[in-house]
Amino acid sequence: MGTPGDRAPLAERVEQLLDSGLPLAIVAAGDPVLRHDTVPYDGQLGPALLGRFIEALRVTMRAAPGVGLAAPQVGVELRIAVIEDPAPVPDDVRLARGRVPQPFRVLVNPAYEPVGDARAAFFEGCLSVPGWQAVVARPAEVRLTGQDERGRTLDEVFTGWPARIVQHETDHLDGVLYLDRAEPRSLSSHQAMAERWAQPTPDEAARALGFDLP
Repeated sequence: MGTPGDRAPLAERVEQLLDSGLPLAIVAAGDPVLRHDTVPYDGQLGPALLGRFIEALRVTMRAAPGVGLAAPQVGVELRIAVIEDPAPVPDDVRLARGRVPQPFRVLVNPAYEPVGDARAAFFEGCLSVPGWQAVVARPAEVRLTGQDERGRTLDEVFTGWPARIVQHETDHLDGVLYLDRAEPRSLSSHQAMAERWAQPTPDEAARALGFDLP
């Protein structure tokens, strides 16, 4: 949907986007909408249109498939994201990454802050950067604040993989891609990941590719 500027009202643009059919097209890195701050949600869409938009995010995320999707990834500069992770992974991956199932949730105007100093590093990917993954060291535990789609207060501590998901999606709302925080030497194609770095942790990749882990 391009960059913010002199355009049609946001609600009208979202209506037009939804009328294009589902799933929505996911914006790829290089589009300026992924690099701008988002606008806090304060009722711009109205309850009915907001519900339609959230459902479109859910359908698009599941179709991709992914475990989170932020509004800028479909071209909308609103501070809204959705997450959901059924966590269909082997037990060794689950234990190493702290990956536990997360139900579908809507994050409205979210912000996070680290809890403690512990950091965890794992390969991460993004629907807006298809075909690649890289190791990102992030706080292992964060406090997430904001609201849900009904305006109820959200104030919750996330750990493990859920903490990574909410950081990744909230970063999108600040114009930040995971590559901005990644270890450059770890950048790997999906093929390389499948053939070489499918282990539960990135330790072997760090030794072979020459980068440090926290």
